[in-house]
Amino acid sequence: MRQFYRGILLLLLTAISCLPHAFAQEAKQPPVSVSLNQQPFPEFVRAVEAATDYRFFYNPAYLDSLTVTVQVKDKPLETVLEQVLGNTAFKFAIDAQNKVYITKGKQIQVNLPEGFFEIQTGTTEKRPVLASDFMPADVGSRRRASSELKLYEVGVRSAKAAGKATLSGRLHNAATGEPVIGVSVYLESPMIGTVSDQDGFYTLSLPVGRHQLIIKGMGMQATKRQILLHSDGKLDIALEEDARMLKEVLVEADKDKNVTGLQMGVEKLDIRTIKQVPTAFGESDILRVVLTLPGVKSVGEGSTGMNVRGGSTDQNLILFNGATIYNPSHLFGFFSAFNPDIVQSAELFKSAIPARYGGRLASVLEIKTREGNKKKLAGAGGIGLLTSRLTLEGPIVSDKTSFIIGGRSTYSNWLLRQLPSDSFNSSTASFYDVNAHISHEIDEKNSLSVTGYTSKDAFRLSADTLYRFSNHNASVKWNRTFDEKLFGEFTGAFSHYGYGITSNKNPENAFELDFGMNQGNVQADFTYFPNPKRTINFGINSILYSVSPGSFMPNSPESLVAPDKLQNEKALETAIYLSEKFDLTDRLSVEAGLRYSLYNALGPRRVLSYATDAPRTETTVQDTAYYKAGDPFATYHGPEYRLSARYGLSDNSSVKLSYNRLRQYIHMLSNTVSMSPTDVWKLSDSNIRPQVGNQVALGYYQNFRANTLELSVEGYYKTMRDFLDYKSGASLFMNHHIETDVVNAQGKAYGAEVMLKKLSGRLNGWISYTYSRTLIRVNTSATAEVINNGAYYPSNFDKPHDFTLISNYQFSKRISTSFNFTYSTGRPITLPIARYQYGNSQRVLYSDRNAYRVPDYYRADIAINLEGNHRIQKLAHSSWTLAVYNLTGRKNPYSVFFKAEEGEIRGYQLSIFGQPIPTLTYNFKF
Repeated sequence: MRQFYRGILLLLLTAISCLPHAFAQEAKQPPVSVSLNQQPFPEFVRAVEAATDYRFFYNPAYLDSLTVTVQVKDKPLETVLEQVLGNTAFKFAIDAQNKVYITKGKQIQVNLPEGFFEIQTGTTEKRPVLASDFMPADVGSRRRASSELKLYEVGVRSAKAAGKATLSGRLHNAATGEPVIGVSVYLESPMIGTVSDQDGFYTLSLPVGRHQLIIKGMGMQATKRQILLHSDGKLDIALEEDARMLKEVLVEADKDKNVTGLQMGVEKLDIRTIKQVPTAFGESDILRVVLTLPGVKSVGEGSTGMNVRGGSTDQNLILFNGATIYNPSHLFGFFSAFNPDIVQSAELFKSAIPARYGGRLASVLEIKTREGNKKKLAGAGGIGLLTSRLTLEGPIVSDKTSFIIGGRSTYSNWLLRQLPSDSFNSSTASFYDVNAHISHEIDEKNSLSVTGYTSKDAFRLSADTLYRFSNHNASVKWNRTFDEKLFGEFTGAFSHYGYGITSNKNPENAFELDFGMNQGNVQADFTYFPNPKRTINFGINSILYSVSPGSFMPNSPESLVAPDKLQNEKALETAIYLSEKFDLTDRLSVEAGLRYSLYNALGPRRVLSYATDAPRTETTVQDTAYYKAGDPFATYHGPEYRLSARYGLSDNSSVKLSYNRLRQYIHMLSNTVSMSPTDVWKLSDSNIRPQVGNQVALGYYQNFRANTLELSVEGYYKTMRDFLDYKSGASLFMNHHIETDVVNAQGKAYGAEVMLKKLSGRLNGWISYTYSRTLIRVNTSATAEVINNGAYYPSNFDKPHDFTLISNYQFSKRISTSFNFTYSTGRPITLPIARYQYGNSQRVLYSDRNAYRVPDYYRADIAINLEGNHRIQKLAHSSWTLAVYNLTGRKNPYSVFFKAEEGEIRGYQLSIFGQPIPTLTYNFKF
């Protein structure tokens, strides 16, 4: 009897133990009900996944052409798949987690067969194919393949099985954690795509359901993600660097963005491209490369001032992580203010300037720094003939907080002292700059970054006068993702620029001249994606200017110099903007925007009023008014319109049209044709009106040979008014009434730019040609202020013809060469043309203003780059660059001037680089 009970108990325990397994098996094999008629296979997958817990893994490229006709109710999935795939070459396998693997030809074995581990080495028996067999051997490729095969579910699953949803996220470098900019994220069918922004963010509006997302970027390995989009959601993607040559992948980054994108007149340069262009003294230079772009010129060699489409150097807004840079040069303009090891990218807007930017008429150059390595400590540097640099970066908190800090300095003072000439070894010329950036990811929706920059220059050329100038900048940025459709960026920045001139050799004439300006600004920018065909940008910003235009003080107790100080200036500039981009059809896209700016000149201030319709002189002053601190005494405001449109002629060509109106409330006063450390910045007031500019541009864009060749042709016409020109004999030095020596001018600029880029292969680069004219007219009601009889005359930077060739050739992964050639028309000049007697003295008669030109300019440069071996396990990766600047040794004229000698007027030509300049630079990275 006892044995009988034991048997019954054992039977019950066995049954009970089998029940969960039976229920689990039943739960793991849910029945399938589906009804489809001639539908694509992905639609079958979507229907099954939406109704069950099954998850499919397959290559969409294999099954996109397969159509499904099936009507079943409460059938096992194996039965349904046998019906769907029975007459095809496709196989399927289902594992215990309800994952369905579909392969072509070979079938995946999801369970190990009996005796699998008993198979002896060397046996002829064939082992079954496993899912792991399809994984690559190396860890990086295995991880990437695993990510590409995995199905990512985005959003909240609901009964909704149709409509669209917003997918957003951030792209970052898998090795460093830094955001990756300018990466294409798209679907191939239907063709929907976008490009990651300056912070690595992307946003796509996609149909709900299963998709294969393709991600391709410059210098990054192409990858893909299988996603099942249920509703609005987020997917961050890690990208791995591509070890292949840059030229092989460069075209993949933006694909046909130049044709399909809405913006025109925009040039984006990656730091890798910048480092390929040879420059004087061997150091990569952002501004030198920008000057090779069509429509961008300089007045001469050794100058970093840019003239963009007829604009003067002060009409360019240069932003460094949101902070304004007023003097972007070092060492007489031979070096730019930006350390190439810190910079990530530079973007130049020449037309179709987005509504979020304002305050300048000609262009916006936005320079972004790298965030720093979030994974490990790393560094880079270089040693050249004149300068050295060092950059360190690494994590503060792994994967969340990183830093990058870099510095540059020069040893030119030491080199000058080694020269035998007394005029050189008694001179000094030096600079240094330091950059620091900290980036912190607060959480998945918030990130914070802080940037600091400081620089100082000092030089004295065979005299006792010491010149010095400095930049100090700081910015704080907070990025906030409110949801999948709304993004915000909040910026606070401070900028300081100042210079001083000191002389103390003669105690009785010793003096010190100082100038300084501060700018503080706050800005909030928002981006909203209401639906797939619309993008809305809006925001507000405010700038507080504070300028100390000059103080002239004695510099020794014996000095007889009388102290003098100009009135300080203050002003507040505020603007709000709104723009919307929308697709009217598949071929026609439009972006319209409005920016409204308000400017108030603030006290304390003493303001002079002059007689109407009479030249402004001290004798025509009619009244003097005094304003207290903070009181506005001059107000200007007005709308700034932004409009751009694109029409696609075909998949490989398009035409674009844009119109901009911009306002500028700050002016640069200079007695030189190029940007100088002694330039004075002047705020608009009751006597100096703000500048206003209008530009219309039309462009044609065509890609050839699978997007490996890009052709662009752009024409533009621009008008400008109320920018400053100078009366004959104008004095800018410590002028308390500068409005009496300047006149409001109007101008026009027009031209055409042609550019052909080759972005892939061993040989790559670009060729550009620009024809442009920039003309000025001063024709006021006061006859004494009229210049050139009121007719148009060429501006100082009017150079009608400009041709540039930039080429790079990769012999191997270690050896490459670069070659540049540039030609341009000589700039205008005013010449003495005759002598005459007047009042018992001999006078010189000058031509009309800028009626002649200096000789034309051309220059050729070459560089050879040699990299060390590419072994991963090395203390440091290094490279050598040998470059020759001005290969032909042409004495290009920087200026032409005249002297009266022995009763004759003789002309002289000044050349900055009149011979070839070889340089050797050693670069390292660890």
